[in-house]
Amino acid sequence: MKRLRRPSRMPIDPYIVLLLGTVGLAALLPARGTAADVTSGASTAAIAFLFFLYGARLSTREALDGLKHWRLHLTVLICTFVVFPLFGLAARGLVPALLTQPLYQGLLFLTLVPSTIQSSIAFTSIARGNVPAAICAGSFSSLAGIVLTPLLAAGLLGGDAVGFSTDSLVKIVLQLLVPFLAGQVLRRWIGPFVTRHKKILGLVDRGSILLVVYTAFSEGMNQGIWHQVSAVRLAALLGVEAVLLAVMLILTWYGAKALGFGRADRIAVQFAGSKKSLASGLPMASVLFGSHASLAVLPLMLFHQMQLMVCAVIAKRRAHDPEVTPDASEETADASGGSAADPVQGQPQDRVLR
Repeated sequence: MKRLRRPSRMPIDPYIVLLLGTVGLAALLPARGTAADVTSGASTAAIAFLFFLYGARLSTREALDGLKHWRLHLTVLICTFVVFPLFGLAARGLVPALLTQPLYQGLLFLTLVPSTIQSSIAFTSIARGNVPAAICAGSFSSLAGIVLTPLLAAGLLGGDAVGFSTDSLVKIVLQLLVPFLAGQVLRRWIGPFVTRHKKILGLVDRGSILLVVYTAFSEGMNQGIWHQVSAVRLAALLGVEAVLLAVMLILTWYGAKALGFGRADRIAVQFAGSKKSLASGLPMASVLFGSHASLAVLPLMLFHQMQLMVCAVIAKRRAHDPEVTPDASEETADASGGSAADPVQGQPQDRVLR
């Protein structure tokens, strides 16, 4: 008698549990008065430190080497910063029937956020795709997002949501771009230190993001912003995001095939071009939305967990495609300038937040 296989456990990122716990803490004990001023200042410093670490981690040499596969990277960038925002704009027709205006603004913002890095690499590795291409595509997307996400937000959300102004642009430059460039400049001297202590620094930047979340949701609680959201609206938001994710997964897979990419490259395009970075999006939302950041990041937090669960299932199924062999995946990686046994790939559930 054939034994029934137990279904694989869905990949609920433990960090998402911490994020939800932080939201709960902000709901029960929001920072007020002097405490709010302290957490706001600490959050500002944490955001600057996050982008400093991003700059220190990004290898300029790897980024330049990755330009050799420019068609793939351009495809991912178009999916992330053109196709996604177009769908976000199309969702305006769902207001007010399904979404409230604040929830729609958050949904539109998530379509402007750059792609992930770690989770794109992990899922591409599991599916035996072009891992070096996924590394470069995610890095390019994050780098471009520092400039493109605020600019797109200014053009698409500035009129009635973000309140974009000269002060907003100055904050973006000082809190995001300057620290990132400083990290790039100092990478020559601090790069080895960052590499040796990447686990400890990983805990630091995750803790920084928790602080950003607590500050944003505390401000939302103080302004009573949660009275604008009902269970029905949240269910509608989840349904809209599920459709958005499904469309992007289908479009990146078959669109990459139509553009002539091979299977390994199609996998990299699908996983890098269909996902959004919570690690980059949360700090950006805090700068762009200010006291309204709590509702702005809610769609992104939901979408992030959804993409992890769905992409984990897809990656495992792609890994069992009959035409895929270990030798083929190694040849693909070698041809792209990387190794199928890269240490980054060996921990598919490590640091998938981004």
